[in-house]
Amino acid sequence: MPEAPGSLTSLRSRNRLLVVETVQRRGRISRVGIARATGLSRTTVSSLVADLLAEGVLTEATDGAGHRASPGGGRPATPLTLNPESGGVLGVHLRHAGIRVLFADLSGGVLGERYHEIDVDHRPDDALAYVADTALDLVAAVGHDVGRVFGMGVAVSAPMQSQSHTLRAPSVLADWTGVDIAARLRERVGLPVHVGNDANLGALAEWTFGAGQGADDLIYVMLSDGVGAGLILGGELYEGATGSAGELGHIPVVDGGYVCRCGNRGCLETVVGLRALTSAFTHTRGPDTTIADVVALLAADDPGAQRVTADAGRMVGRALVGICAMLEPRRVVVGGEVAAVGRSLLEGVRDTLARQLPPSIGQEVTVTAGRLGDRAEALGAIALATHSTSAHLLTS
Repeated sequence: MPEAPGSLTSLRSRNRLLVVETVQRRGRISRVGIARATGLSRTTVSSLVADLLAEGVLTEATDGAGHRASPGGGRPATPLTLNPESGGVLGVHLRHAGIRVLFADLSGGVLGERYHEIDVDHRPDDALAYVADTALDLVAAVGHDVGRVFGMGVAVSAPMQSQSHTLRAPSVLADWTGVDIAARLRERVGLPVHVGNDANLGALAEWTFGAGQGADDLIYVMLSDGVGAGLILGGELYEGATGSAGELGHIPVVDGGYVCRCGNRGCLETVVGLRALTSAFTHTRGPDTTIADVVALLAADDPGAQRVTADAGRMVGRALVGICAMLEPRRVVVGGEVAAVGRSLLEGVRDTLARQLPPSIGQEVTVTAGRLGDRAEALGAIALATHSTSAHLLTS
């Protein structure tokens, strides 16, 4: 018999899920920390945690020697984590030119990883076949019980419908029109599959595991083949009315600039996307310049590389000014392949925000590099699948 929406049982179920989600986001957190983060009483948290420990959903963290970590000697200070032995999830990032597949435990610890270069944009059948075969092979390779793999998350480099989580039409991935990614993969791997936009999931990953921890209002900027953004507002992933929030790459920043793949001119992506950034070095370094080459030039204090990347940062800052003025985020996290160029790019972003934002807002916004590197979007897919898994574990 289903629980009545206002029943005490239903309230306890929601609070159990709230505790588990809080532990997932923080990685390691004490009972006192859970009470502070959730607003639940310490007595309620203690009771819920006791049940979750008994069920094996949570576990008490240990130090390197295997002892329970309670430096003050008291039980409330003992950190809690999701129990890594309770199961595993798969995370996939379908980039434009390659596929990353991760297998992780429920605490977010990566157990195995594969990467394969492929023209994802134009080969959907091959891409999905690789994902399915690799996912099952990865689980077998690490010796994990396939019966304890609870789901798969997939990050896609295109806007998604917020309700159906299918690609919006028309899509930049024209060859994927009509392809139900979740259904196709679910049929092949026999697991629940959850699909989301890669920039949104990059934001979820940095907020859960990386540089965004502790900031419940943040903007994640993904600078890669394309340019996108993910928004965490009030501790929730914000996708907009139809799922297209975060299209930062298609904000015009140059009057009369290059034509963008979206059809407009002068979009941010045409200035700071991976191809745009490396093409700035064509005349001096040749047409095969890579982002790794740019990083090497910066390490050697090359003035041209410093100028190009600082200018790119200022363009990112220009696109962010209005968004930051409206939303007042606590943190801006810059990730994606282009973010590997590092300090000069970040300084360009900081410089523009400091000059153009009202002081009351600009002084409170921290701009930082992402911590998760090229794994971020796949780890966000892990977080998406883990969230659904946590709900399943608590209701099954």
